Amino acid sequence: MDEKTKKSFSELESDNKTKRYEAYMNILDITKNKIDWAYAVWDQLIDDLTNSDAHKRSRAAQFLSHLAISDPENRILYDFPAVWKVTKDEKFVTARHSLQAIWRVGLAGSKQKNLVVDHLVERYKNCLHEKNYTLIRFDIIQGLKNLYQETNDESIKEKAIQLIDLEKDQKYQKKYASVWK
Repeated sequence: MDEKTKKSFSELESDNKTKRYEAYMNILDITKNKIDWAYAVWDQLIDDLTNSDAHKRSRAAQFLSHLAISDPENRILYDFPAVWKVTKDEKFVTARHSLQAIWRVGLAGSKQKNLVVDHLVERYKNCLHEKNYTLIRFDIIQGLKNLYQETNDESIKEKAIQLIDLEKDQKYQKKYASVWK
């Protein structure tokens, strides 16, 4: 891991909000591409998924979602349930940020892609009892669109369209469909 990245990880603990945000954004940017240091931080991120600090839980889920492409041992297949759990966090903003990032796990390979898509489809179908379920559904449709754009897997698009068709409220059906235009 280069010094700039090490510094970013350490600045996540800074008292300075601006430094923390810049460090967070830097790590997200770096991990959009494959890196060779994923396992240097992996175990700590897994631990952070259950940290009492909602920001740490959110960051850990997002970073692990990004690091899935840099996971030659396929640890994410084993650790996915712990990451997924954060998408249902008690703090909605933590849950939402995690849900918005989890599609990136699907970029790591076909098993990972199937795992993510299956979870997103199931969640869409069964989230009506959750608070803010329309936002959850929107994030799921957007995540499927993001994954489709990166993989060009037509089955993802088909599943998303089928999910949108399940929405009974025309207002939300139109909103979700707008993601695919």
